[in-house]
Amino acid sequence: MTGSKNRQRTHFEEEALRYHMRDGVPGKVALAPTKPLLTQRDLALAYSPGVAAPCLEIAEDPATAYDYTAKGNVVAVISNGTAVLGLGKLGALASKPVMEGKAVLFKRFADIDAVDIEVDTADVDEFINAVRYLGPSWGGINLEDIGAPECFIIEQRLKELMDIPIFHDDQHGTAIICAAGLINAADIKGCKIEDMTVVVNGAGAAGIACLDLMISMGVKNYYLCDRTGIIHKDRDDLNQWKSAYAVKTERRTLGEALEGADVFLGLSAKGAVTKEMVKGMAKNPIIFAMANPDPEITPEEVAEVRDDAIVATGRSDYNNQVNNVMGFPYIFRGALDVRATKINEEMKIAAAKALAKLAREDVPDEVAVAYQGRKMVYGPDYIIPTPFDPRLIYTIPIAVAKAAEKSGVAGKPIEDYDEYKKRLQGRLNPTANSMSLIFEQLHEKPKKVIFADGEEEKTIRAAMQWVNNGYGKAILVGREKKINETMDKLGFSETADREKLEITNASLSKKVDEYIDFLYDRLKRRGYLQRDVIRMVKNDRNTFSACMLSCGDGDTLITGLVRGYTRSLQDIMLVLDPKEEKTVFGMSMILAQNRTLFMSDTNVHEVPTAEQLADIACMTAAKARKFGHEPRVAILSYSNFGMPQLEKAERIREAVSILDSRKVDFEYDGEMAVDVALNPDLMKLYPFCRLSGPANILIMPNLHAANLSSKLLQQLSGGTVVGPVLEGLEKHAQIIPMGAKVSDILNAAALASI
Repeated sequence: MTGSKNRQRTHFEEEALRYHMRDGVPGKVALAPTKPLLTQRDLALAYSPGVAAPCLEIAEDPATAYDYTAKGNVVAVISNGTAVLGLGKLGALASKPVMEGKAVLFKRFADIDAVDIEVDTADVDEFINAVRYLGPSWGGINLEDIGAPECFIIEQRLKELMDIPIFHDDQHGTAIICAAGLINAADIKGCKIEDMTVVVNGAGAAGIACLDLMISMGVKNYYLCDRTGIIHKDRDDLNQWKSAYAVKTERRTLGEALEGADVFLGLSAKGAVTKEMVKGMAKNPIIFAMANPDPEITPEEVAEVRDDAIVATGRSDYNNQVNNVMGFPYIFRGALDVRATKINEEMKIAAAKALAKLAREDVPDEVAVAYQGRKMVYGPDYIIPTPFDPRLIYTIPIAVAKAAEKSGVAGKPIEDYDEYKKRLQGRLNPTANSMSLIFEQLHEKPKKVIFADGEEEKTIRAAMQWVNNGYGKAILVGREKKINETMDKLGFSETADREKLEITNASLSKKVDEYIDFLYDRLKRRGYLQRDVIRMVKNDRNTFSACMLSCGDGDTLITGLVRGYTRSLQDIMLVLDPKEEKTVFGMSMILAQNRTLFMSDTNVHEVPTAEQLADIACMTAAKARKFGHEPRVAILSYSNFGMPQLEKAERIREAVSILDSRKVDFEYDGEMAVDVALNPDLMKLYPFCRLSGPANILIMPNLHAANLSSKLLQQLSGGTVVGPVLEGLEKHAQIIPMGAKVSDILNAAALASI
């Protein structure tokens, strides 16, 4: 637990360090080629001599760099480490994890390839020159974690010197989301923005940018405050950036500024605003307390003195989160797609208005389900969309692109916005987004998870993450002494960490007799003696854990880390029943290269019957729909539509006939080989094929093919394999693969819980 310079690391810090070193691959980003590089000809085309052709084209016409290179989809995330998060001046190298993290967010939310650049100088001129001369490399620049006031100078000078979008997210990202919320809050309050008095507390980069954008949107009456108080004309300690917002007033303190004010925007520190200050604000006050991790005043504190306030914070555990991730990825997406030369005020305001408009529309079902504990209807508690709203990817970029065109900074306007919207929708992997929404749903409706392999280090780490992330409670099944020894090794504190986890020993549990009676009553007509059941419940953690689940002492069961899948399934199915008229099967989800495949049955039926294949196809299609995919089911075989004729393919053909008779509401076909199912060019050879495009659901002919294929993809694809997810059981249980990572255990627990 000891960090550098003998600093004691917290458990969360330890987990963060493990995450950044996981799988023996340091960091969070990597480079992957987008063209084949297998043959000598591929290499000749990619490099010498083939690369000369695009070089000559670009030399003749620089705009063709967007056609022949990746420039148009690359953003540089650049810092000098002078203001890293809330940690201060850590230096360029120490800022790299943050810049890599920002690059990951660009890819995750907007499919933009971002590269982190750390410039090791605090000198403004040196920094500007380093960036400007590297400018031809990228389509845009996201400045990050640069201290004020240098960040103002750097951004302005780079905008003047370069012809690509320059955006300092610490300033403008917060401002844009804040502006969206203010548009809607003003509407609910029944005021025009230009008639409201706005108080901004925090005169750093974000605070000044927020006020600047508000002024662009029409705000006339405002106070900007710093640690000293109101920035007014009589102060002699103001730099040029603060002095630009100095007002003539007799008021001096933040409290005086808030008297009768309509809006408070906080980008300062915890506790900066008191309940007394809030009492003195105007009717229906708008309070955006955005200090992180703790706001200037909490929504609960506001509610104690005002029942008419509209409140937003920077935190996800409150309504109305001001989160930059709803801004910068999509703003750059739109700017890059029209080859904008800058991100101007018109584009920022367009993004804010599009966000505000989105909050007034019906919320998608998958988002509403994820936030069941909140009222997701336009009003005081919902003025800003959530970060995982799938509409963001095709709403904000379009608004930004149109604003760029209208303001004359678009180098290549969009010709067909309907087609552009479809392209944008295709950039978001619905499964990845659905997994995020599942974890959000757990915040709203936490679950109690039983971890059968409670003595294992990975299980303990996963259980602690489950609790620390607010997903619910965790029960570790195992010997308390052994678990405590492992916790010692992991560096858990004696009280704060350990009290979060419940430990239960099968042989010492106060409820063991209840579980024995339950299981004996269930198995006595299957040839089991009472002593057999006693031994099973007291000595087998899977049996004991499944009894806990069946008797209502937990919501979800996770097992399989130290015991094979088949054995684990046999253990828990002695205790758990299938859902009525449902087939139990295993489904794996493969997420790779912005594409998701659902594969069934990967773990249960050795040779499924035609009826079982049809059942599995229907249940997998229903699951895919829940993850935002329109099902296209391929029932796989060695043969393609009867060629070659194989007797063993008869049940595949029969499964298709069963689906025909059921008149299902999704696309399906078979029997077909996997390459035909996935390759649109090969599929064209069979014009009668019922699938409108490559299959996204693969129903495998037998357990061997399914299990081998899923494990090969897991080891070789470079993507993420979620599962196998156990479907069809009456109770929520998941069996993870032996050797699963901590993240796999968490994913399984989340899927089982929802």
